[in-house]
Amino acid sequence: MEEIVVLSIGGSLINDGKVSVEMASYIASILKSSKKKMGIVVGGGKEARLKVKEILKSGKNQFYADLEAIKVTRKNADLLRKVLGKEAGNKIFDDFLEACKMIKKQKYVLMGGTIPGITTDTDAALLAEALYAKRLVNVSKSAIYSKNPEEKDAIKYDYLTFEELIALAQREDQRRAGTNFIFDILASKIIARSKIETHFIDGTNPHDFLNAIEGKKHNGTIVSSSKK
Repeated sequence: MEEIVVLSIGGSLINDGKVSVEMASYIASILKSSKKKMGIVVGGGKEARLKVKEILKSGKNQFYADLEAIKVTRKNADLLRKVLGKEAGNKIFDDFLEACKMIKKQKYVLMGGTIPGITTDTDAALLAEALYAKRLVNVSKSAIYSKNPEEKDAIKYDYLTFEELIALAQREDQRRAGTNFIFDILASKIIARSKIETHFIDGTNPHDFLNAIEGKKHNGTIVSSSKK
């Protein structure tokens, strides 16, 4: 079976209030430099968080806030699809099995969010399971730290076990639309149950970005069954 890598791309890289063709093109250039097939899930970023605030302020609940955030994730994913070109097909998938079918015909399959209550982290973890992915790469602006990396006493983790990641996610995951944390609890449990090695990297570093895709050494965090 051909090796497949799944990427969970943080929406903040592509959409810091509005979509950035420049950043989408940068990400596409990294992806195209690898020969691997990829399942790609794109998050909502700042625009999604702003939309969520608007919906909640209007009196609607988290379900409807999630629906608005999902629309933004799909818009972000569609921009990346267009920049990637014909090898990314002509649609954004919302069905995991359909994405699995189409990966046989094209190099990339792209998804945004799927249903309310499920983050794009979880979508990426599920897609990695469905595709029997070799690894999952979480592409954001940071590795995993013990706290906000801007704080002086924050500790960067080079390696974590699945259990340690679950403990961190349990502490941070508020299950609210538009919140921002390194990886949600459900996604953490999914990668743990299928033992999917997961890499957390700063996507603005092209060297680390490509190395994580290729399974090579990088300056981020690797989560697996045991520390290396």
